[in-house]
Amino acid sequence: MSIPSAKRRRRRGVILTSAGFQKVQQAKTEAEFQDNGGNRYTLEALSERTGLAVDTLMKVFACEMGVDKQTLKAYFRSFDLTLEPGDYYHPDPNSDPNSDSGAEEGEAAEARENEPEAEPDLPGGQVPLGSEFYIERTVIEADCYKTVLQPGGLIRIKAPRRMGKSSLMTRILQQASQRGCQTVALSFQLADKAIFRDLDHFLQWFCANVGLGLQIPKRLADYWDDLFGSKISCKIYFEQYLLPKISQPLVLALDDVDRLFEYPDLADEFFGLLRTWHEEAKNRDIWKQLRLVVAHSTEVYIPLNVNQSPFNVGLPIELKAFTPEQVQTLAQRHGFDWAADETQQLMDLVGGYPYLIQLAFYHLWHQDITLDRLLQPDTIATGIYSEHLQRQLWNLQQNPDLAVAFAKVAAVPDPVELNLVHAFKLQSLGLVKLQGNQATPSCNLYARYFSDRLRDIPAI
Repeated sequence: MSIPSAKRRRRRGVILTSAGFQKVQQAKTEAEFQDNGGNRYTLEALSERTGLAVDTLMKVFACEMGVDKQTLKAYFRSFDLTLEPGDYYHPDPNSDPNSDSGAEEGEAAEARENEPEAEPDLPGGQVPLGSEFYIERTVIEADCYKTVLQPGGLIRIKAPRRMGKSSLMTRILQQASQRGCQTVALSFQLADKAIFRDLDHFLQWFCANVGLGLQIPKRLADYWDDLFGSKISCKIYFEQYLLPKISQPLVLALDDVDRLFEYPDLADEFFGLLRTWHEEAKNRDIWKQLRLVVAHSTEVYIPLNVNQSPFNVGLPIELKAFTPEQVQTLAQRHGFDWAADETQQLMDLVGGYPYLIQLAFYHLWHQDITLDRLLQPDTIATGIYSEHLQRQLWNLQQNPDLAVAFAKVAAVPDPVELNLVHAFKLQSLGLVKLQGNQATPSCNLYARYFSDRLRDIPAI
């Protein structure tokens, strides 16, 4: 079922009105005399001044094709101007773009502010702060915002890759910053492999990066003592140097901590250290300043002492797939007036997996594809999901045991019992849903794509 054109309330950007164009042209002419020796700005010089690409500037000047409102704001701001409603209008797709009705449309624009105007970013990382395309998880966010302000607070966020962990973590840090906390975010994906081979080296890297985030000079040599050992030295560095240097509480957000699961001995020592700091906050004021946010993509499949693990204390958060209501909300924010059956058709293909949903809306918004075409089986391998599917296939090819395990899952419609480590790793990739150690493909997209490509894997 395709999306009828009448049901698409898509905004196609904004265009300068005649008054807006004259306003900014006059400011540009004055700047050319004052700042450029009376010479006209070249497109390249304007690009450098405004921070906008040359192609984007040409669209602005042509006044025929809509651009993102933030683009016009940036252009006006570069000439010390403020973009006002009368300076732009939202073009009607059925109207003549050359008609001289800019002033009237400028007034009408204010009445349409509830419609989406921002162009969606290509999905693939965290959803930017302030984006209208971020789907709130109201209860979860309220719990996180409360916990992060508590002395010694600990939040554990678990979800497969590209489910929204980084987006949530960024908003927790923003909330904490607004409430007077210092914040540092550190992803263990940034560490070289060599860092994980030695506990002492790793903890010094960890301390140095936290200090860097706080813009505090590195003084490891003054606090590191071989006699005390790495963990005590690390504790001393925080307790006697980093934490006393700041007057506010510190929220330390650690992303991709499951990378440490590949190094069980180091993980056991480091996670035990985090648990110790959390427990210290119950009795000592200096450690009440530290609040931890820990994000990981899979269950903890390495053996950890239950009394030394940070994964059984604090606030546990597990991000789930989008519900039909959330997908419907995201459709509306992209300007689509979808019926429930259209939402369900998309979810039948990709489940509620946020990245796959967002990628669909991105390409539907840009009119790269229709919903009808997106749902066709012959477009799966070559359509908008091709790059993502090839990346997932590469991940499996690098881990033959996982490829064998997922081949079993993709080959049959019923749940398949897997080795727990394999099950957890496949779940972290977003490929399977688990009920205990019973696995099924997380969505039909993966089942269709991999059932053929992995058919002969067990024989290899």
